[in-house]
Amino acid sequence: MGLFDRASLAAGRARYAAAQGLRSAWYGAQMRAAKSRTTGFYRPDDPDFTPTRGKPDMGQLRKAYFDLFIQDRRNVEAGLYPAPRDVRLAQLPHALKSARAFQADVEEVERRRQARDATEVQAELPEGSNRYPEYYRQNFHYQSGGWFSDESAELYDTQVEALFTGTADAMRRAALAEIARELKGRDQRGVSLLDVACGNGRFLEAVMGVWPRLKAAGLDLSPNYTEAACKRLSPWPQVEVFHEAAEAMPLPEASRDIIVSIFLFHELPPGVRGGVLAEVFRVLKPGGLFILADSVQFGDHDGIDSVLEYFPHGFHEPYYNSYLSWDVTGAAVAQGFRKEREALAFLTKVTTWRRPSDGSGL
Repeated sequence: MGLFDRASLAAGRARYAAAQGLRSAWYGAQMRAAKSRTTGFYRPDDPDFTPTRGKPDMGQLRKAYFDLFIQDRRNVEAGLYPAPRDVRLAQLPHALKSARAFQADVEEVERRRQARDATEVQAELPEGSNRYPEYYRQNFHYQSGGWFSDESAELYDTQVEALFTGTADAMRRAALAEIARELKGRDQRGVSLLDVACGNGRFLEAVMGVWPRLKAAGLDLSPNYTEAACKRLSPWPQVEVFHEAAEAMPLPEASRDIIVSIFLFHELPPGVRGGVLAEVFRVLKPGGLFILADSVQFGDHDGIDSVLEYFPHGFHEPYYNSYLSWDVTGAAVAQGFRKEREALAFLTKVTTWRRPSDGSGL
């Protein structure tokens, strides 16, 4: 590597560190402001919370945090995806608007948390809401509107980034890296991808920003989030967005080369997870890849199990406890998948699964 190349590499790393540091500070400040205005908002030292898995090792948590950004930058330098451009002056008005909206909603979230009221949204659902399963009709995370309001779809990105101190997009990019590995040497125009539980389209927008000619689609059960996703993905007219349930996808068998699921399975009841895996297997082409990105589980990081334990206490995560001990490998293999890779990205674990070309899961 020549002197110019080394200088360019060092400059790129410096820009990355400055941008991600600023981003983390911005969302960290929002979270501190939210905590200062409430009595119990995201406080693992809450006297009502009794961990059963020891005290958290904050050193290990910080190490996992920094390892995320180190790996993210390595992925950029390996050419898996471009450097993120998520800190730009043009984004400031929207960032300020979102921050104000997040702070304005904090007291409502805290009211629900103290009352342990996570079904408020049921009284506000429109006619015909019986198409949504009961497990879905609640205020996940105590969020206003649940999955059923435009305001929720607008606020979600800021809420998640504040909760994870600006690491949510970096964690998602660990799944982007797996897509890049799968597409290496292939013509993106001939590859079909499905994002299951695409939400408001944030991850799929990142995918299309890297591979703009991909035959992509998103699927989500929220009417408001799918509408937001359609608007967000409008620059790519070939992208479809389906307003349907993951456990009953309106897609032909063996029709997708790649299927991605990000942060879905920990919000599914245990009895539903197998059905969703079966649908993914059905829709995936033989030889196709399933990328599952979701919460880390007990034992994935030394010393932070009690941090994971706190989530369902501090927020409304009704199925998270069961997910922490869920045998992902056993469930996926039972459907016929073959496991290929596993990687940790701070509080996210990314696993990749292949549908065998010969129809065998062995």
